[in-house]
Amino acid sequence: MRPLIATHCGSGSDKKMRDVAEKSAAAGMKVLRRGGSALDAVEEAIVVLEDDPRTNTGIGARRRVDGTVQMDAALMDSRMNIGGVAAIMNVRNPIRVARLVMDSPHVLLAGDGAILFARQHGVPFFDPSNKESEEKWRDALAKIESGDVPEWAAKWRGFRFRDTVGAVALDKNGDFAAGSSTGGHPYMLPGRVGDSPIVGAGLYAGPRGAVIATGVGEEIIRVVLSKAVYDHIESKHTAMNACISGIKLFTDTVPVGVIAVDRKGWGECCNRDMAWAALPRR
Repeated sequence: MRPLIATHCGSGSDKKMRDVAEKSAAAGMKVLRRGGSALDAVEEAIVVLEDDPRTNTGIGARRRVDGTVQMDAALMDSRMNIGGVAAIMNVRNPIRVARLVMDSPHVLLAGDGAILFARQHGVPFFDPSNKESEEKWRDALAKIESGDVPEWAAKWRGFRFRDTVGAVALDKNGDFAAGSSTGGHPYMLPGRVGDSPIVGAGLYAGPRGAVIATGVGEEIIRVVLSKAVYDHIESKHTAMNACISGIKLFTDTVPVGVIAVDRKGWGECCNRDMAWAALPRR
């Protein structure tokens, strides 16, 4: 089986961020080429994305309206192993904590419980807040107070923002994995959880392929997007055609993107700009 990996920097990420998507894919492919699992490859690829301040997760995560930084992340493989965290704070790499959850009796931990779990497993304190996130937060508060909120907040229209990052992979043994990580988007209430850690919505992996979604989490959850795309793959659609079918579930006013891999290749579709990469290249 020829290993494959695809990564993205989120719906709304422009071509200037393609270098980090390529770096992420290269890190994952390095794992695959030395015989590592798709799950390990996806985890390492997402760590690269979390460690780049231009993405909206890890050290680049956006603040919520109360000034806190809360992140979501999840992993799933085609053997139905699942691990995720929601609204977790004060960690550098939420995807690492998601992997630890996968090895626990649970599949999803949230809030203070997720933070406590991370500390009990040796994950050190890390404050991802920085000057740029503070400036964006204060700008968001000013717009809320004046009523000048972005149009997307009312109609999901015309707004560009960097959203969820993620990766999907196929290893030499024929196993698939999917992973996602996010800091959410501006104007979030504390405790808000998007699609990223929700199996079937933000990610899905099975014996036929792996899928990740990015965009407006609330809308992605409503149509269980990643599972819908996976079902198309299972029905013998190519990964590319399956991604296109998934995007067609939304109007153009809803920012959304999908990346998937199957046994023959990868697919990508987004109704906004999206920096992404895949290896091996076609």
